[in-house]
Amino acid sequence: MKLPRGTFDVLPGTVERWQYIENQLREISKRYNYKEIRTPIFEETELFKRGVGETTDIVQKEMFMLEKRGKEQFTLRPEGTAAVVRSFVTNKLYGSPNQPVKLFYIGPMFRYERPQAGRFRQLHQYGVEALGSEEPAIDAEVISLAMSIYQSFGLKKLKLVINSLGDSESRAAHREALVNHFKPVAHELCQDCQNRLEANPLRVLDCKVDRNHPSMATAPSILDFLNPASKAYFDQVLLHLDALGIEYVIDPTLVRGLDYYNHTSFEIMSEAEGFGAITTLCGGGRYNGLVEQIGGPATPGIGFGIGIERLLMALENEAVLPEVDDSIDVFIVAQGNEEVEKTATRLLQLMRLEGLAADRDYLGRKFKGQFKAADRMQARFTVILGDEEVERGAAALKNMSTGEQIDVPLSAVADTIVAKLKEEVQ
Repeated sequence: MKLPRGTFDVLPGTVERWQYIENQLREISKRYNYKEIRTPIFEETELFKRGVGETTDIVQKEMFMLEKRGKEQFTLRPEGTAAVVRSFVTNKLYGSPNQPVKLFYIGPMFRYERPQAGRFRQLHQYGVEALGSEEPAIDAEVISLAMSIYQSFGLKKLKLVINSLGDSESRAAHREALVNHFKPVAHELCQDCQNRLEANPLRVLDCKVDRNHPSMATAPSILDFLNPASKAYFDQVLLHLDALGIEYVIDPTLVRGLDYYNHTSFEIMSEAEGFGAITTLCGGGRYNGLVEQIGGPATPGIGFGIGIERLLMALENEAVLPEVDDSIDVFIVAQGNEEVEKTATRLLQLMRLEGLAADRDYLGRKFKGQFKAADRMQARFTVILGDEEVERGAAALKNMSTGEQIDVPLSAVADTIVAKLKEEVQ
């Protein structure tokens, strides 16, 4: 059986890096007072059509839809925001006394797209959603959280790009200007752009096929169409970023690929040499109006998503991948009669109950082969048991790094190893 295209196995030796990253993400989320939420891996297809947008590439080309049963149609989630907002509405979190509701998630997403470096059909994403506040300060906090994550892993070559998509009034004026601008050259654009020009002209600016078309460089800027309220909001977001000491670049062409964004839109990119053509590490923005589309009360929101695979690529590219420690505390080397075997089994369990990472031989190898196994597992200590040791109620305890070996009563083996490990830390 072959591995499905666009997927991969995370094996021992690598999964420890994933665990480290996930633990770090949870720790930073806690500092910012974001609580974890876990939603189903599949949702009703209508949720993503309504929330993400009928005209988006995700809905039109990339969704993994499950086989239809009766009238119900389900889809493996392609992104996290719509699912979190659905849960926010379903569970009436808008009634929580703690507002805004600040949530984060970690989990797999599914997109049927052409696999390439850092892009998979099953991808893994960390994201945050802050629901219930339309203060510019929360926009800055969300961006600060995203930047803090990358900096906590040691990444330095980062660029924050930010834009405002304005409110509905600003976007309507900009939409009309875009249609008038692109209509004369529409026949020169790709079929997707021709379709978008009618349904959602803002997304023409996000086209990967026509990005170098001359009309893109001269397209009307959304910043020229912001009404006073939208401009004031954007200025306040930038003011808070300045207060936080976060550098940014304003890019009026940044629109993001999902229909639900308005006002603040941002991406964090890698400027590391050799990272590749796709430099975006993280993207997000404000989505006032999405909660209402999904059936809830008027509730403003803002969030972002980080691809774990692309984070790992960035860490590798800047040579700051965390070291993997898959060593164990102790390995029992045992050979002898039935009593030796029983003693080894009991002792192994006792050490594990004391919190030690412990293992033993299960292949019937001789002493030499068991010591080699202990070395491969990078065991800090070995406990040596034979007929003689069991008969006198003691074991030989060997420090594998120094070679020092002492006799320890069987009843004190676990406590002795715990004490010696504490000494090493000190």
